[in-house]
Amino acid sequence: MMLELHTLTAGYGRSAILNNINLHLAEKEIVTLIGTNGAGKSTLLLTISGMTRVLHGSITLEGHHLNGLSPQRIAQQRVAHVPEGRRVFARLSVMENLLLGATIVPKKYHKNDLNRVFSLFPRLAERQYQRAGTLSGGEQQMLAIGRGLMSRPKVLLLDEPSLGLAPLVIKQIFEAIRQINATEGVAVLLVEQNARAALRLAHRGYVLQKGRVVLEGESAALLNDPCVRHSYLEGGAG
Repeated sequence: MMLELHTLTAGYGRSAILNNINLHLAEKEIVTLIGTNGAGKSTLLLTISGMTRVLHGSITLEGHHLNGLSPQRIAQQRVAHVPEGRRVFARLSVMENLLLGATIVPKKYHKNDLNRVFSLFPRLAERQYQRAGTLSGGEQQMLAIGRGLMSRPKVLLLDEPSLGLAPLVIKQIFEAIRQINATEGVAVLLVEQNARAALRLAHRGYVLQKGRVVLEGESAALLNDPCVRHSYLEGGAG
């Protein structure tokens, strides 16, 4: 198994936000997390990447424990986290942002990796010397994902990649995620407000409520589940 969470409880200080989470992500798989705001989806990604405290249970990557490792060490294990809100370095150029993502990768790979990112997002190639803060929201999201890819991840954690974007740009972003998974074999754990689009993209999904997994299954089954349809697809969260 590429990534596995076993009876995971995590939070801030002694306060648990996530409770008894069991979740797995296989090699070359896309898995989505859906749920309302405050369900714990972003906290789960933060916990995997070492920024939230594990109170109980375990996180393993290819059988090796990530518990207790710093965010930098977890990134070195080839887990890349693209946070909500993009968080690009506004005063740096597109190229400088991308190379910051490659700091844990030997320089001999940088040229080829840049070419891969520019092939996936041609707009970034056109704007590679432009300051990141002057890019559109969609371009900044492309840059955030590209920066994550520069670390050569085995697992890519994506938090709300469609947030605030126009429908056409969302389509481009989702197609890029599909390509990253299909052509490069990167396993993707996706948090996404657009539940319908996320389930159509993903192989499997988990539904979180108040820090607990309340439902899981193949994406097609979740799309047709009456509870999911009522709560997240018909005027709910998607």
